Amino acid sequence: MTPAIVAAGGVVWRRDIEGEIEVLLVHRPRYDDWSLPKGKVEEGEALISCAYREILEETGLSIKLGPYVGSVEYYVPDGLKNVAYWSASLVEDHSSFHANEEVDQIIWLDLQSAAFRATRDSDREILVRFSATPYDSSALIMLRHGKALERTEWQGEDEDRPLQLVGQLQSKRMLSLYQVYGVEEIHTSDAVRCLDTVALMAKSLQITPVITNAVSEYTYKKNKEKAIEYAKDLIKKKKQIILCSHNPVLPRMMEKLTKKIDFDYPDNKLLPGEAWVLFHNKKEVLQIDRMAAPSV
Repeated sequence: MTPAIVAAGGVVWRRDIEGEIEVLLVHRPRYDDWSLPKGKVEEGEALISCAYREILEETGLSIKLGPYVGSVEYYVPDGLKNVAYWSASLVEDHSSFHANEEVDQIIWLDLQSAAFRATRDSDREILVRFSATPYDSSALIMLRHGKALERTEWQGEDEDRPLQLVGQLQSKRMLSLYQVYGVEEIHTSDAVRCLDTVALMAKSLQITPVITNAVSEYTYKKNKEKAIEYAKDLIKKKKQIILCSHNPVLPRMMEKLTKKIDFDYPDNKLLPGEAWVLFHNKKEVLQIDRMAAPSV
């Protein structure tokens, strides 16, 4: 069997002068159709990174990704195509659309008009799913540090235990995953393995990390409430935030922050380099996306 064509894209949205939601459709002269921006995944590229890149390439607009919307499958001349979509809010700046080889026009429409104008039924399906997501929300990214040396392999203090080679490679590749969210703050445990996980990403994003022992393992063993209160304070902000901590700490935070929604992940824990992305309205968590560790 021919493998499916894998692609990703987004529902780009903004508010008009009256505060109503508008979404973006692009016109592709090659197919003479109106569609949501999307494109094929490059070798070794994560789906979410592909969605971000394709939106930028096709529209030239500055955006930040939000909650995962869903995926659709349909047949094209080359075979079965699977496309994953994220919500993508327009960042107000001076970026603008310029016609290119793939897209010669864009149009902003309300959801009903966009569904009428879209050529494919699959795009209409994604627009319906988009309207049901918490697209106008903030993200708290709860990141477990990259793969560290085993405790049995380290003779010093546990908080000084560094990343092993796999963890170092994971840290180098995290930027492509998390820049898509428009990260504004990075908070991290003061353990070396957490500091080293976010260091390169923070430097690239020009963000000075907030380093705290409130979310460290050794503090958590003494006082579990410190980490929980720290997470509760972060979720009150209308900002895109990364919080890098440890597996014993993050699941407990998650339990407290998600009391009002169903949370059903195996073992309720993260592997090294994985993250939960909590979309919230400053009061409660509305959707949780899971981010796999960067491939190395």
